[in-house]
Amino acid sequence: MVIRLWSEIFPRLRAPENRVSGQNLYTRSNRRARPGLQDGSPFPRRARRSDCHGDCVSTLDTRTNTSRRRPMKVSFSPATTAPAAPAGLKPLQSLCQLQAEQLVSQLPVRCLLIAYYDPKLGTRQYVTHYAPGAAHLPGETLEFLTSQTWLDETVPATTLQDLSLKSVAGVGYLCPLIPRDPHPEYLFLISEVALSPDHKQLVERTAALLARHLELHQQCWRQKSEIELLEQVVQRTGHQLRNPLALISLYAENLCIGLANSPASEQATIIRETVNTLNTNLTELIYCGQGARLQATRQDLRAIVEESIEGLRPWIECKQLHIRYPDSALMLAVDRLQLKQVFDNLLSNAVHFSPPTGTIDLRWRSFQDEVLIEVSDQGPGLSTQDLQQVFTPFYSRRPGGTGLGLAIAKKIILDHQGSLWVQNLPTGGAQFSISLPRGSR
Repeated sequence: MVIRLWSEIFPRLRAPENRVSGQNLYTRSNRRARPGLQDGSPFPRRARRSDCHGDCVSTLDTRTNTSRRRPMKVSFSPATTAPAAPAGLKPLQSLCQLQAEQLVSQLPVRCLLIAYYDPKLGTRQYVTHYAPGAAHLPGETLEFLTSQTWLDETVPATTLQDLSLKSVAGVGYLCPLIPRDPHPEYLFLISEVALSPDHKQLVERTAALLARHLELHQQCWRQKSEIELLEQVVQRTGHQLRNPLALISLYAENLCIGLANSPASEQATIIRETVNTLNTNLTELIYCGQGARLQATRQDLRAIVEESIEGLRPWIECKQLHIRYPDSALMLAVDRLQLKQVFDNLLSNAVHFSPPTGTIDLRWRSFQDEVLIEVSDQGPGLSTQDLQQVFTPFYSRRPGGTGLGLAIAKKIILDHQGSLWVQNLPTGGAQFSISLPRGSR
């Protein structure tokens, strides 16, 4: 039975791939562990390495001044079709209900109960399903089961454990899903007979996949809440800065007129141009906080990257850095201003943390339906705390940083139906990766 989880839960958001937990799903050691992936590819099976087109690489040497992911589909069983979600159920409840029905239909069980945490409601919820013709458990028994006084916290997650309950006839089994305190999530079932090893393996496999989706749902909800907070902050900050900037711009314009033939004319002109730049950046910042206003057109990725590099050229030349990027054009349907904002933030971080005379690499690979973009530096890399919070609004370890740059970059990529994640490289330094659908909006 195939469950299209993401299209039901958060169409705009992508699963963070356990990056915030420090268990990066895109490291070499973990790539094969993700459902739906093969050959170490960071994309689902439909985008294979054989679809990749080669790119030449050019080098920008400043010392010489020369110039995903789509919603994931996870199969819980070999069946080829998925029953429709029960009418009136919420997506997370529907998922648990469907899994309960599937297990009961495949196992000699009388009753199955799934306890899960709903972050939207802020409470633990329960799904109970009975085998056809099976007598329902008495109310006091269900109350006892949901009281969790019988839970054994020493049982490893997604491991089926025999459980003896005097108040319940039959053989009881407990399978913890996520030991979330104070709302542990678990699967409990009652069988008329002891389960065979094959049946136990089926329960554990299903529990593992269900636990993964419950955790991803929790991360998606947290990410959505952070993005909503960021949108509110961006809008509020933008409106608060509008009036002061307008006043400064007016006085700067008056100075330019009044000092037309004065030696101070140049300084007045610089003030006016700087204010205009700030006003433009503020407009773009507010614009980036409104995902519904994307203006996607066919753009050359290489031209956008070069524009971002040009804006950072004085800083790059000061540190004598090398910037390497492909010399082949790559056309994507994106919002040019917003994607430039993403590269401005990523390259600014890379330049800041790169050692003098270091190298910053930009690479992109074109797959059948998606594009993978990587920005890597030779800096100190990220700490465990950084990996967990790098995209959290207002988190920054740069002196004077606002902590909004990477959060805004992530929101922009999410608005483009893509993904943005970070990892440390084995050779040192950090690498930010972006996946964008080729037909993005």
